[in-house]
Amino acid sequence: MSSRSGSKRDHETSGHSHHHSASPPVPEASDTETGGLIFYHMDLYGSKERFDIFPEEFSGRGDRSLGEMRRESALSSEKVQHPQEVGYDLGKEVAELAKMYGLDEDREKELELLGGHLEKVERRWPPAHTEKAGSQEGLSSAGMSDEWNSQAVSEEEEEEEEKAENVFCSTCKIPIRAFDKLFGEHKDHEVAQLPSAVESEKEEIHKNMCKLEEQIAQMENVASHLEEIFITVEENFGRQEQNFEVHYNDAVHVLAQKYEEQLEALGEEKRQKLESLYEQLVCCGKHLDTCNELTDETRELFLEDDKAEFMKAAVTMVDRLQEFLKKEVDFELSALPDFEERVIDVSEVEQLMNSINSIPAPCAPVINPQAPNAATGTSLRVCWGLFSDDTVQCYQLCYKPVSTEGRSDEQAAPSPPTIKSKKIRSCESAALVCWESRDINPVDSYTVELSKLTDEENHDTITESIVGIPNCEVLIHLQPRQKYHICVRAQNLGGCSERSEPVLIDTTGTCFYLNEDTAHPLLAILDDGFTISCDELENPECDLPVYDNSFTRCIAILGSLIPFPGKHYWEVEVEEDTEYRTGVAFENTPRHGHLGANNTSWCMRHIITPSRHKYEFLHSGMTPDIRITVPPRRIGILLDYENCTLSFFNADIAQHLHTFTSHFQHYVHPCFALETPGILRIRTGITPPPWTALP
Repeated sequence: MSSRSGSKRDHETSGHSHHHSASPPVPEASDTETGGLIFYHMDLYGSKERFDIFPEEFSGRGDRSLGEMRRESALSSEKVQHPQEVGYDLGKEVAELAKMYGLDEDREKELELLGGHLEKVERRWPPAHTEKAGSQEGLSSAGMSDEWNSQAVSEEEEEEEEKAENVFCSTCKIPIRAFDKLFGEHKDHEVAQLPSAVESEKEEIHKNMCKLEEQIAQMENVASHLEEIFITVEENFGRQEQNFEVHYNDAVHVLAQKYEEQLEALGEEKRQKLESLYEQLVCCGKHLDTCNELTDETRELFLEDDKAEFMKAAVTMVDRLQEFLKKEVDFELSALPDFEERVIDVSEVEQLMNSINSIPAPCAPVINPQAPNAATGTSLRVCWGLFSDDTVQCYQLCYKPVSTEGRSDEQAAPSPPTIKSKKIRSCESAALVCWESRDINPVDSYTVELSKLTDEENHDTITESIVGIPNCEVLIHLQPRQKYHICVRAQNLGGCSERSEPVLIDTTGTCFYLNEDTAHPLLAILDDGFTISCDELENPECDLPVYDNSFTRCIAILGSLIPFPGKHYWEVEVEEDTEYRTGVAFENTPRHGHLGANNTSWCMRHIITPSRHKYEFLHSGMTPDIRITVPPRRIGILLDYENCTLSFFNADIAQHLHTFTSHFQHYVHPCFALETPGILRIRTGITPPPWTALP
């Protein structure tokens, strides 16, 4: 406890000693004398100054010497300094004080909390001498002074310790002294020991720091995401700007085509009107000449004097006149001067402009092959990818249970499917495989098995499988520049079929086949499946049987659809004296028209004029003015879906010829056509040469 508690106890309980602090100097009479009263400090009791202030006590003691009086004072002081020897109990006194200040039994825990500090106070109460009073008689006044000074220094240190804050008030959130908890303004507050409070605060700070670090990480992620969004906005703007430009160019091309068509129709109407009027004019001239001729002959007949001759000529003339007059003469105009009012149909242009901001339906996602350990007894991990740049908001996952029981006696297992090798399309990173079922047994699903071939392998090893395929077609992700054996199994309640005959897929480059059902009847496909020829072109619009999807006017054929994003390269070998067209076209390109004459096809055309080899790069019937000095014998074609370009090269000398820039709203087919007898050889599965990437 502090010195104030000691002073309070001195006033309230008698018979106990006071603090042994350094005695203050005796005040002068002028300072302490008020109204005839003199006030003295209570610390003078038991001190040597008392004998100077109260000499009557000294004189009233008879013949006792001053030394005896001082020895008695010293003995009395020693008893006070060692209260344990006289039965002093500080804990009891604290209990009495707690009772007196209204501390109930609920304070016991707080007293236990402060127990360590109470023990410290108990050890210091009352203050101990640094040195016991001497038992010898006749202590000098100098010895007494040293003893009091030593006690004063010790007590100052202890008072500094008492002033230290060693308890934490949880209510006020500040450190306090233990004494303030017992007797001060924090008496009714929740407290804790300062070390435990420090540890608690450190733990709370640590938790907050962890939360702060998490928030920092989240903000960094948000900032990174915002940067990505910023870049995406720029990319989308560029893509949209390019899309708008492409649609604008397409609209201009469509309008130009419509204008040319209407102008041509107007010219045809003019020609027909003029021809009709000219024919009518010629007829009128002939009729007028006949009338004039008959009139002149009739006049000459009337001048004949010989009546016999007159009668002979008159009979003949009458017959001629009657025959001529029987003929009806059309006096109405064969053609009116007014022209038919023509209106350009801009519905296609409107459709193009309206499709600028429209989002087409995305392509079907591609399910990745099932990874090892992807399935458990109650769950299955399914992964897929969108093999295009389509915008997707969400995915819908559909599944159906397949019986895992043994073979059913009621239903036979299906036969192995047959893979359509000429329907397979592939590129460096994917392949589209098609097959068909060979029997009438129902099939619930199909399983595609892949075997990657390496130099070290001499036999097939199943490396991946795709299960639960509902249709007879699947798009598979593959690794570039690899060879795969692929086979298919069919499955139903009766069990799983045997493997189909495997097919080899090489992911070196883009591979496709020619669609025979689109070929013109005069166009022949040779045995290798990649060479087309035509022997006669006298009457392209012949009466030979054609398919519903065949070209009827242009001697052309389409290749398989290329349904993979990215870059695709193939080459066409041509002869120098052959006229041809080659490029790409949409599925719905008109079969009764020429390639490049509409807005659904892009092609390079070679024709021979008397003066030179002429090359045209046609789209919607329009071509830039390009002169090519070295006739290409091997044409390289690079289709880039992502950059919306179609480029042509002279592959023999790595020369760039021309590039179309167009937003391909759909996947395209390679297309080929012959305009003179000759052959074209198509080469697929080629890695794009490095010079195709040069600007």
